[in-house]
Amino acid sequence: MQALLNRIWRAVSVPLFAVILAGLIGAVILLVSGADPIASYAALARGAFGSELTIQRTLEKATPLMLSGLAVAFAFKAGLFNIGAQGQLLFGAIVSAWLGFSIHGLPWYLHAPLALLGGAVAGGLFGAIPGALKTYTGAHEVITTIMLNFVAINITDYLADGPWKDPAPGNIVARTPAVLQSARLEEIWIIPIGFLIAILCAAGAWWLLWKTTTGFEIRTVGLNPHAARYAGIKVSRTVILTMVISGLLAGLGGSIETQAVVGRFQPGFNAGLGFDGIMIALLGKTHPFGVIPAALLVGAMKAGANQMQFSAGVPAEIIDVIQALILFFVAAEIIIRWLIRQQALEGEEQITLSSGWGAQG
Repeated sequence: MQALLNRIWRAVSVPLFAVILAGLIGAVILLVSGADPIASYAALARGAFGSELTIQRTLEKATPLMLSGLAVAFAFKAGLFNIGAQGQLLFGAIVSAWLGFSIHGLPWYLHAPLALLGGAVAGGLFGAIPGALKTYTGAHEVITTIMLNFVAINITDYLADGPWKDPAPGNIVARTPAVLQSARLEEIWIIPIGFLIAILCAAGAWWLLWKTTTGFEIRTVGLNPHAARYAGIKVSRTVILTMVISGLLAGLGGSIETQAVVGRFQPGFNAGLGFDGIMIALLGKTHPFGVIPAALLVGAMKAGANQMQFSAGVPAEIIDVIQALILFFVAAEIIIRWLIRQQALEGEEQITLSSGWGAQG
């Protein structure tokens, strides 16, 4: 029992202290700016959990964050840093919108899942591109996913302002038509269906990673791809599969944002959700279940920011500062460990190459 408690403490201690430190520094910033930290944080809490409506809004905010965080965390288990969740989320959002407004006559129990699945598949296919580039050309996924984000932004902007633009009279903005009611995702009491789907995805990711052979292969590749290859694991296939699943999760987040929150695709409404997933994944220690409270925390901060601004007279940008501080304190430890592991792997590869040339000589 004591060993279990120690393991849980090691898992939650860094994120917990990161949140506390960020909150304390945020309080100092509020004091310097002339605001009351206690009143500001109280307004933030009311804006996030003060009523059924605000709780529902918090869960809506947390849902795409949870799925984009899962996307980043899942890729991280294979030693991959997926910075492209934003682009994958955008493709999921716009394909879901297209399926949602263009298909008529389907009942909701077919139309809504079809739009969800279409957006998820679009994100997965877009995620497969950096996986394939890494496998067959050696291109680093950090570089390719960052570049593909801009590709996704421009393609989705073109579609929303071109062939899929809302033809409604008087519309002058880039956006798709609203999805049909049969494609909308509603709520069960105050709990959005999309939030429940995200919880199921977190449980499914955990099961896949720790209860299946595929998950064992993914984690082994993440720990040491050379040892994994020596053990007979198909590293190339595992890398591509991991990026597909990662992109699928991000694309599903975009689908839910379209079908449950925005009701259509409109450039700018999904801005930053994929990038926030990096913070969610790091705050959750790249564990599928750790992503859930991390997404809820950040979702609550985003949902309560307006209330804090109106009630306490605090700029909403202070929330961005606090989020950045949380990311800084959490990421420092995780990124340092990742860099050390990468250096160790590079050193091992150099030793292997040197031994091979020596043997031939």
